[in-house]
Amino acid sequence: MTHPALSSGSTAVITGSASGIGLATAVQFAKMGLNVVIADIGADRLAQAVKTVAATSAKGADNVMAHETDVSKMDDLIALEAAVQQRFGGTDILMNNAAVQPGSDMLNKSQTWQRILDVNLHGVINGCHVFAPNMLKRKGPCLIINTGSKQGITTPPGDPAYNVAKSGVISFTEALQHEFRNTDGANISAHLLIPGFVYTPLSCPGRTELPDDAWLPEQITEFMIASLEKGDFYILCPDNDVKRPLDELRMRWAADDIIKNRPPLSRWHPDYADAYADFIKDI
Repeated sequence: MTHPALSSGSTAVITGSASGIGLATAVQFAKMGLNVVIADIGADRLAQAVKTVAATSAKGADNVMAHETDVSKMDDLIALEAAVQQRFGGTDILMNNAAVQPGSDMLNKSQTWQRILDVNLHGVINGCHVFAPNMLKRKGPCLIINTGSKQGITTPPGDPAYNVAKSGVISFTEALQHEFRNTDGANISAHLLIPGFVYTPLSCPGRTELPDDAWLPEQITEFMIASLEKGDFYILCPDNDVKRPLDELRMRWAADDIIKNRPPLSRWHPDYADAYADFIKDI
C-alpha cells in the first residue's frame, strides 16, 4: 500500500527537481501515475528533466509540466501555484526540495549567506505559505515534504550558513505538522526528509563516479515513499557509510552538549575526542 496522496491522478509539485533527489522523485511519481510539476531554474535543465520524466510516465508528457521557478522569490512561487491550478486543478503533494550549497564561512561573504538562507530556508517557508492554503481546501489527502539535512541536526563545522538554513527547515516543518495536526478537518500532513550522503550535483559537485559511501537519489526516493507509507514524520535516511544507530548516537551527543553544558560542537573538540570515540565504540 502507498500513501493515499500518492495515487494515480494526484498532482505533485517538486522544487529543485531538474536534478538529484528532486528529479529521482519526479521520475518515481510519474511512474506511479501522478501528474508531476518540475520547478527549478534554467530552461535547458528543465527541458531535459521533462524528457527524462516523460519517458518513464505511462501518460508520456501529458502529465508532466515544467515551470522555471526561483524559490527565493515569492512572485515566482505565486506564479507556479497559479500555473499548477490552471493545468491540473490544484496541488496534492508539495515537495520543497530546492537547495544551494556554495560553501560558507562564519564572518565573511554575507551575500553568500543571504542566498543560502533565501533558497534553503525561505524557499521552504515561501512554498508552504503559497501552496498550503489551497491544499487545506482540497478534499483528498495532501502531503508537504520539506527536504532538510543531517547537518541541520548535528551542525558540523565547515558550512555554517547551510547548517543554519537546514536547522530552520527542521523547526519550521515540526511547527507546520503541529499546526496541521491541530487544524479541524485538515486532511494534510507535513514530513521532514533527512537525507544522508547522496550522489547528487549538490553534494558531489564535479564527481563523475558514485562514491562508495553514498546512496543514489533513487534510493532516497524509495526510502522516502516507504517511510510515508508508515506515516513517519522524520524520514531519517541512512547511506552506505552511516546507519541509523550511528546517526542516533551523533544526534544524542549533540543534544548532550546542551544538557551537560559542554563546549558547542564538542564532537569536534580535541578535549572530547576520546570520550566521543568511547561513546560510539559499540556501533
